Amino acid sequence: MLKRFLRPERIEQPAPSSAKPVAIVDIGSNSVRLVAYQGLSRAPTPIFNEKAMCGLGKGVVTTGRLPEEGVERALKALKRYRALCETMRVLDIEVIATAAARDAENGPAFLDAARAAIGRDIVLLSGKREAELSALGVISAVHEPNGVVGDLGGGSLELIDVAGDELGKGVTLPLGGLALMDASRKSPREATRIARKAIAGAKPLEHLKGRTFYAVGGTWRSLAKLHMRQRNYPLGVMHNYRIQTNEAADFAALVEHVDSAAIEDIETVSAARRPLLAYGAIVLDEIIRRAKPREIVISAAGVREGLLFERLSESERKVDPLLAGSRELETLFARASGYGDELIAWTDAFLASSEIDESPEEKRLRHAACLLSDIAWRAHPEYRAQRAMNIVTHGPFVSVDHPGRAFLSLAIMMRHEGPDGGAGIGAVRSLLTTRLFVRARLLGAAMRAAYVLSASMPGILPRTSLLVRGGLLTLRLPADYTDLASDRVLSRVKTVGRLLGVDARIEIGG
Repeated sequence: MLKRFLRPERIEQPAPSSAKPVAIVDIGSNSVRLVAYQGLSRAPTPIFNEKAMCGLGKGVVTTGRLPEEGVERALKALKRYRALCETMRVLDIEVIATAAARDAENGPAFLDAARAAIGRDIVLLSGKREAELSALGVISAVHEPNGVVGDLGGGSLELIDVAGDELGKGVTLPLGGLALMDASRKSPREATRIARKAIAGAKPLEHLKGRTFYAVGGTWRSLAKLHMRQRNYPLGVMHNYRIQTNEAADFAALVEHVDSAAIEDIETVSAARRPLLAYGAIVLDEIIRRAKPREIVISAAGVREGLLFERLSESERKVDPLLAGSRELETLFARASGYGDELIAWTDAFLASSEIDESPEEKRLRHAACLLSDIAWRAHPEYRAQRAMNIVTHGPFVSVDHPGRAFLSLAIMMRHEGPDGGAGIGAVRSLLTTRLFVRARLLGAAMRAAYVLSASMPGILPRTSLLVRGGLLTLRLPADYTDLASDRVLSRVKTVGRLLGVDARIEIGG
C-alpha cells in the first residue's frame, strides 16, 4: 500500500525560503559527511560539502562492534564539522546516524561520544525511516519518479516503492558494501549467494518490472562514474544519469569479475571506495535479475535531501525545483530579474499561435530556458554562449533529466549564437531527439529576437507580440515603439519565420 505524502500539482513561483543556512551531518557506515546549504528551499544550494571515509561499519557483521580506528576518525571528523559550522555561522544543524551505529553493540557508547564531539543531539534512524527519507530525497530531485528507490550504504540497503508523491513500505537489508564484504569473507561467490537470498524476499521489488530503479549511495555513484567514462559520455553530471538495464547488468558483471585495479579509469574512484565496487555491482546485478527494471537512474539526492524536503511547508513542496533554481540564477546573474517571466508569457503566446504541440515537460523546459536566457551577459561577447552553456550544462539543477539539460544548454547557446549553434554543440546534441533539437533551435531563435528588441529589460515584451496568423509571422509593436524597429530586429524575426517555414514581418500600431 502506497502512502501519499504531498499533492502532485506543481506551481512555478517559489514560496519564500529561509535565508539562514542549514546543515546536515550524516554519520554513515562508510563515510561521515557534512553538507551545509545556503538555506531551506525547494532547490537548496550546497555551500560546503565534505566527507571523511571512516569505515565505521567495517567488521560490524563479524565482530558486532564498531572498529576503534573508525570511531577515532569519525569523532575527529565530527569535531572538525562542529568548528566548520561555527565558522560558517550555521546554527540549524541536523545530525543523523544509520546502520553501523544502529547494529553495533558499542553503538550507544559511540553515539554518546559523537554527541559530545558535534555538540548536537543525534537521531539514530531506523531502516524504515532511512528508506522513507531516501524516497523523499528522490521525490524532491526527480521529476515524477515511478519505481523503486534503493539506497546502498556501507551497512545496509534500503528499498522503497515510489510513484509520483506516494511512498510504499520501506525495507532494510544487510547488503551494504562493508557488511556484504564482511559477511562473505571477501568471497564474490558467497556475496552473490547472500545478496540473492536477501533480495529474493524483498517485497518492494515485486512490482518493479518495467519501471525505474533509482540508485542512491556513493558506491553506485562510483559505478556510474566509471560507466560514464567507459562510454565517453558528454555530460559529467551524475544526478539523473540513466543506464538501460541490459547495459547496467553487463557492466555490473564486468566489475564483479575483474580486479578493480584493472578497470580503465579506476583512478576516478576514491581509493576507499574501490574495494566496495564489486559488492555494489553484485547487489545491483541481483536486483536486475530479480526485478527486471526498465532502467537504472542514479540519484544524487537521498536521505539528506529528504530531511530538507520534509521540513518544507506544503506550498513549498509544490514548487517546481527546476524553475525555482532557474529563477534563482536569473536573480543572481541576469541584467534585470523579472525579464524571464515576461519572456515566458511572450513565448507562451508565440507557441500557442504557431499551433506547435507542446507536452507539459517541454513547456517546463521552455520556461526554465526563458529564465536562464540572460545569465551570461557579463562575459565577453565572444564567450557568452560558452559561458551560458557551461552554467546550464554543469549547474546544480534537479528535477531535469540529461536530455532536458541538453535542451536547455542548446537553447541558451542558440539564443547567443543563432539557430545554427556554435562550438561545442556536437557533444550534447547526441543526447537530444530530433524533436527536442528542433524545438531548442526555434526557442533559441525566438529568445534571440526578443533580446534584440528589448535588450533583456523588463517592460517591453508585454506590450509586443510575436504571433503566427494566416501563415505569416508578425512582430507587433505599439506606435510609441516605432524607434525600436530596425533591420536587425526584422532579420531576427525572419530567422524565426524560416524555422517555421513562413514569411515574417513587423507591424507597428493597430
